[in-house]
Amino acid sequence: MSAAGEKSTEKSADRPARSRRILFLLPLAVFLALSAVFLMQLVSGRDTSLVPSALIGKPAPQTELAALEGSGLPGLSTADFIGKVTLVNVWGSWCVPCRQEHPLLMQLAQDGRFELAGLNYKDKPENARRFLGDLGNPFDRIGVDASGRTAIDWGVYGVPETFLVGPDGTIRYKHVGPFTPESIRDDLMPAVEKALSGVPAG
Repeated sequence: MSAAGEKSTEKSADRPARSRRILFLLPLAVFLALSAVFLMQLVSGRDTSLVPSALIGKPAPQTELAALEGSGLPGLSTADFIGKVTLVNVWGSWCVPCRQEHPLLMQLAQDGRFELAGLNYKDKPENARRFLGDLGNPFDRIGVDASGRTAIDWGVYGVPETFLVGPDGTIRYKHVGPFTPESIRDDLMPAVEKALSGVPAG
């Protein structure tokens, strides 16, 4: 075989090896890129619970949810928001972080300046009632979202999430994940004070 033919054969044999190398390195490159993004998020110190919402400053989505059967409380409707400041907490009895934040909701319920409404998400009524029976009920009203459709309208990422609705029916603030004493003190309560004083959203 000529020297040119040998070189051509070597190049042909080298192509599959190069392709295999690229296929091996591609997932590694993707993994490293994602790791860098997560590391930057951690190092930045930004609070990931403060997720921007397209609904901030806009009217709360049309909501008409039946009451939690056997709770003795009314359901949840958009009309309920008008004329008062309302915290809407999305929760489920199956949600471990909901259980963790519940004592803080019980404390918030003592503040008579706003109403605390529960949006019970993809739950069984008997489990939801048992949850409240065991841990206490901080809610003034509870709407049942068995299908999860209303939560989608609200732009819910996960459970728990909490929305602050002003007396004009607009969403003022959103918190993703369970509250902590610090997030209540530093983020929620200043937003509540603004809503109570009539400061516009934004």
